[in-house]
Amino acid sequence: METPIHSLSALFKQLGLDDDAQSIDQFIATHSPLKPDLRLADAFFWSEGQKQLLRDEILEDADWAVVVDQLDVMLRKGRSE
Repeated sequence: METPIHSLSALFKQLGLDDDAQSIDQFIATHSPLKPDLRLADAFFWSEGQKQLLRDEILEDADWAVVVDQLDVMLRKGRSE
């Protein structure tokens, strides 16, 4: 697996969220697990701008897509893997 160009912390910052490790852990703990049939960008806790950013990065298969996928997995399983 390729190392993502962007970090999870950078994605959180891009989404306008607190991007320190403790805040990321808290976000994952608060919002997981996502239902298996729910797309990440369709989760209720995102703003419209955040939803659009997540959708765009996946649709464009942009260099952010790897870390968006990582966040998706983490929200389905929880932070510790």
